[in-house]
Amino acid sequence: MTEPRPSSSGLALAIGAYGLWGFLPVYFLLLAPSGPIEIVAWRILLSLVFCGLLIAVMRGASGVGRLVRDPRILKLSLLAGILIAVNWHVYLYASLNGFIVEAALGYFINPIVTVALGVVLLRERLRPGQWAAVGISLVAVIVLAVGYGELPWISLVLAFSFGFYGYVKNRMGPAVTPVGGLTLETAWLVPIAVAELVWVASLGGGITLGQQGAGHAVLLALAGVVTAVPLLLFAAAARRLPLSVMGFVQYFAPLLQFAFGVFVMGEPMPPERWAGFALVWVALVVLTAEAIRHRRRSRAPQPAPMPETGPVTTV
Repeated sequence: MTEPRPSSSGLALAIGAYGLWGFLPVYFLLLAPSGPIEIVAWRILLSLVFCGLLIAVMRGASGVGRLVRDPRILKLSLLAGILIAVNWHVYLYASLNGFIVEAALGYFINPIVTVALGVVLLRERLRPGQWAAVGISLVAVIVLAVGYGELPWISLVLAFSFGFYGYVKNRMGPAVTPVGGLTLETAWLVPIAVAELVWVASLGGGITLGQQGAGHAVLLALAGVVTAVPLLLFAAAARRLPLSVMGFVQYFAPLLQFAFGVFVMGEPMPPERWAGFALVWVALVVLTAEAIRHRRRSRAPQPAPMPETGPVTTV
């Protein structure tokens, strides 16, 4: 199957998706004094509401009715929901507690983690360039661990949770639409979200929705839109752009997060952290260059096979 040719609309959709993901820390900080637990709970519930509205508009195109009758899809969507819930909770914690740069690192190393998961879970054989990228990334984690005095756990949890999430989504197959998948995943998480809101309400501050003015309430109510829209833009872009272009654009989100954390929020960047990030960026350059080289080779016309030599016959 041939890849789609690059299009200006596809590139705009991809930049829109990753740009929105890149500015998520800004949005979450605007939700103060809401804490990460409450924000994630509303994000789950309101994403489900927004998906429900989209399903009503799409009139069956989401395929949810078919998906809920498939036990395999239901099990995989439950696992995907758990993984994305872990990812959202850790990302919110990082965004609201001064660890935006560490969160960005998690999404920088996610492509390399995905390659490593392919070896472990799918028994894929890595090419030399991929091995080099994985090795450089391991050195980067060691450098950062020495600099931090501990493993960069936020980065690792984000990278591995999203890497496993991508693997599970891949197992679900292309028949699961973005809206259908997100609907099932958030539906599974509703009991957790409700329990979290009950717990937050029992604390001294209580639930902040409706208690911090109209502006805050509107921003918090947009959590479902902020969650679903980038996913829909990404899905539309993926149908219009080749994987090589999508591979480049995916670094736009962590780059925006990194710049926001360093230059706006003033998060510290001691020399050992710069060294660790530099190694990660080198690994990404190696990984991307190797992927482009391999893709060009696979598209090159293959020489015609030599005719087999058989017994000589006479007429």
